[in-house]
Amino acid sequence: MCGRFAVTTDPAMLAERIGAINEIPAERYAGPNYNVAPTDDVIAVVCRHGEPGDRPTRRLRQMRWGLVPPWTRAGADGRPAPGGRLLINARADKVATAPAFRAAADHRRCLVPMDGYYEWRTESGGPAGRKARKTPFYIHGDGATLFAAGLWSVWRPHKTSEPVLSLAVITTDSVGDLAGIHDRMPVLLAQSHWDRWLDPDSAIDTGLLTCGLEAPRTVLRQVSPLVNSVANNSPDLIAPAAPQPEQGYLL
Repeated sequence: MCGRFAVTTDPAMLAERIGAINEIPAERYAGPNYNVAPTDDVIAVVCRHGEPGDRPTRRLRQMRWGLVPPWTRAGADGRPAPGGRLLINARADKVATAPAFRAAADHRRCLVPMDGYYEWRTESGGPAGRKARKTPFYIHGDGATLFAAGLWSVWRPHKTSEPVLSLAVITTDSVGDLAGIHDRMPVLLAQSHWDRWLDPDSAIDTGLLTCGLEAPRTVLRQVSPLVNSVANNSPDLIAPAAPQPEQGYLL
């Protein structure tokens, strides 16, 4: 799965870099986040029409991490009612058929930019009766922003309410060195596949969710347990831990 990640690029700068329209107001951007957690607001890249019949364009929008299906009931506070599993991830092999995701998979696909993401390796051989120790690792782009495939949804607590935009990151079976840390990884798309994935007028191409498709190279390193607490948010979270024998290239 992908349950925590880091993103430090200003939306305005990112929009200029990838040729997108930035729809995130400056006052809504909270700055670099080295410990993005479920239900946080994140940046999403979508492709939408400005007017009916025109050519769709890339846009940056702010969305809640944790997809809210349209049928979700509203709580007393106007937010999604608690209960059920938080849909932060969607399995690549089920996005086109699972009830919670198939509508989004049809025409609401997105990219989730990140500097890198975290995974935890469960260590064996600990004291009996205690929880197994987990070692955090940071998996990041080799000097470049990563773009994970995602799905997004529009939810309203009431018909006249402002829409709540939310998303899920698509995951697949881990490959390479990461398989020894966790069995799932986000689907990372190369720039050559962005337009096909984002096209709102085309059906989903599930072939793009195959790991072997020019996936960006990533690097892993062991990092500090500071990342275990969502209250921590600083560059220290992605700094290498010592000793660090596991560092290496994944793809």
